[in-house]
Amino acid sequence: MSTPQRRAAPARVGVFGIGLAAYWPQFEGLKERLEGYQRHVEAQLSTLGAEVVSAGLVDDPFAAGAAGDLFASRQVDLIVCYVATYATSSQVLPTVQRGRRPVLVLNLQPTAQLDYEHVDTGEWLANCCACCVPEIANAFARSRIPFQVVSGQLFDDARAWNIIGDWVRAAAVARSLAHARIGFLGHTYPGMLDMYSDFTMIHAQVGAHVEVLEMDDLAVRVEAATAAEIAAKIAAIRELFVFAEPGSDRISQPVTPEALEWSARVACGLDRLVEEFQLDGLTYYYRGLNGNLYEQLGAGLIVGNSLLTANGVPCSGEGDLKTCLSMLMLDRLGAGGSYTEFYAMDFVEGFVLMGHDGPGHLAISDRRPQLRGLGLYHGKRGYGLSVEFQVRNGPVTILGTTQNAAGRLKLLIAEGEALAGPTMKIGNTNSRLRFGLPPAEFMDAWCAHGPTHHVALGIGHRRGAIERVARLMDLECAVV
Repeated sequence: MSTPQRRAAPARVGVFGIGLAAYWPQFEGLKERLEGYQRHVEAQLSTLGAEVVSAGLVDDPFAAGAAGDLFASRQVDLIVCYVATYATSSQVLPTVQRGRRPVLVLNLQPTAQLDYEHVDTGEWLANCCACCVPEIANAFARSRIPFQVVSGQLFDDARAWNIIGDWVRAAAVARSLAHARIGFLGHTYPGMLDMYSDFTMIHAQVGAHVEVLEMDDLAVRVEAATAAEIAAKIAAIRELFVFAEPGSDRISQPVTPEALEWSARVACGLDRLVEEFQLDGLTYYYRGLNGNLYEQLGAGLIVGNSLLTANGVPCSGEGDLKTCLSMLMLDRLGAGGSYTEFYAMDFVEGFVLMGHDGPGHLAISDRRPQLRGLGLYHGKRGYGLSVEFQVRNGPVTILGTTQNAAGRLKLLIAEGEALAGPTMKIGNTNSRLRFGLPPAEFMDAWCAHGPTHHVALGIGHRRGAIERVARLMDLECAVV
C-alpha cells in the first residue's frame, strides 16, 4: 500500500469589517466603497490559503453580536477585523468576545497619501482607518483579548501582507495541532527525563489527541502485509534511496535483501497503522529482548517512518512526543521537520553538527538519501537499515518543544544556515548548521532555556510564523 500523506488543513478565518452606521446617510456611496475594500481583503486572505468566513460590514453593536455568534458557530481559528473607517469600540468588542479567538486588526489605508488641499470629509472617512485602532486596542487589552495590529497600505504593501500571510499560516498550524491525532507506540526511552510528558497536558495545551498504541497493533498489520504490497514498497525504496556500501564505521554493513524485505514489510504495516488509526503523527520506541518479534519490529521502523515523515506524518523516535509536535508544526509550515539532536561542535569552521539515527524528513534534502545497513543501533537493541542524509544547504530553523517546572509547554527557536561540507557516514541523518552565535555560546544560550535534547530541523527561516503559532496557542516562546 502507498505511504499515507497528510497536508495542512486551511485556517478558518472569520472576517468582519467595521464602520459607523451614522455615516451612510451622510455620505452617499461610502458604505459600498468600503464593502468593496473588504471584498479585496477577503480575496487576499483566500489567496493566502485561508477558508474565509465573512460576517460582512459591521456597523452597530447588534451586528457585532451576530458576527461573533457566526464565528463561534463556525469554529474559526482566527478573527480578522478590517478597520474600514471609524467605528466605536463598543461595536467591535462583542464580536471577538463571542467569537472567542485571537484577533488580527487590519489598519490598512487604501491610499498612500491624501490630497490635502482638495480632499473632502467623505474621502477622508474612506481612509481614516487609523483613527479608531488605538481605541480598539485599548478595549481588547482591558478585556484580556489577545490581538495584533497590522498597519500599512491596503494595496501593494508587501510588508503588511507578508505579516498577514504569516498569521494565516500560523492559524493553519494551530488548527492542525488542535485536530491532530498522535500515535504513541511503545514507551519513552528509559531514563530520558527531558522527554517524559503528561498526555493530558498535551490534550489541554494544544488540543492534540494522543492515541496510545501497543506493539501488537503494529505486529498484526506487519503480518498482514501482502507480497504485492511488499514488492511495491521495495520498488519505491529502490527508486528513492541510494544503497550505500559499507563505510569506515565498523558497524556499517551492506543493504541485504533480507534487511530490505523486512524494512519494506514493516513500512507496509506502518502505513496500515497510520490509516486505520487516522494518525497525523507518531512517536515510538520499544526495546524488545533477545531478538524477539518486538525487537525486530523496533529495529525495522526507520525506513518506513522516514517515508511517513516525508509525506506529512512526522515520526519521532525514542518516544519523544514533544518533538513530534515540533516536527508537525514545521511540516505544516512547509518547512519539513526532521528528527534531530546535537552531535558535535566544530570549533575550526564554527558550526554545530546535528542529526539522529531515527527518521529524517526526506523531502528537505536536495540529494537522494542513502540507505545503510548497520550491524547494531548504538544504545539500542537490534540491527537493520538506517537512513543517511543532509538537509539542503541554505537557511534553516530548529524548533524545540520543552516544558517548564509548572508543566507549561515552551517553544524554542533558532534560525541558522545549513552548510556544505563532509558529514559522518554512520547511517544517521547529519547536517552542518551555523547559527548566529559561535558554537559554544550558542549551546550555552540554548541550554539556558531547559530544552529537551531533540529538536525538529526545517528549511527556511520560520521564526515569525512560529512566534505567531505560539501566540495563537498561548504558549511561551523563546528565540536563541
